[in-house]
Amino acid sequence: MTTSQFNRREGLAKVTERPATNRLVMVRAQLEKLILLNKTRADFAETFEELIESYNAGSRNIEDLFEELLKFSRNLSEEQQRHVRENMTEEELVIFDILTRPAPELSIAERNEEKKVARALLTRLKQLLVLNWRQKAAARAQLKLAIEDLLDTGLPRIYSRTLYQQKCSAIFEHVYESCPERDAGVYAAAV
Repeated sequence: MTTSQFNRREGLAKVTERPATNRLVMVRAQLEKLILLNKTRADFAETFEELIESYNAGSRNIEDLFEELLKFSRNLSEEQQRHVRENMTEEELVIFDILTRPAPELSIAERNEEKKVARALLTRLKQLLVLNWRQKAAARAQLKLAIEDLLDTGLPRIYSRTLYQQKCSAIFEHVYESCPERDAGVYAAAV
């Protein structure tokens, strides 16, 4: 589910109970912010939409919806703090999530190595972001090469060649969408 699909508001129109509507609006705002920072959280959007759809279909009453929204909101709050538990910044966490979602099962040691790779990769990428980097073929190529080099040396060998290529592409796409310039983008706005 893309962010543009997620931004649809028609589900809210059918929920008319005031406390539930207020909770829906608050939860949606919290969810939109989390997804803006980390698109790997799209599964939360799907769960949210399923809650709304089940209520609108009549399979859930307003009290059930309100209880489920409270639980969902707590889950969002936990996810919002996950970067702290993982001892990472939001920017590092999104790189880590791209590397590990979906990925082969990793041991604790491999997960810790992935965190190091995410940190090193983010540091290197920030060094490569120059003025108008998206318009410069050489800057884009340099960024892609840095991603490929760091992942080639840093990822555990459990990653297949296909998965490695998918991760390289996903990270480049993330940087392209999220970091239009050095010190600008969704993370600069979140600070």
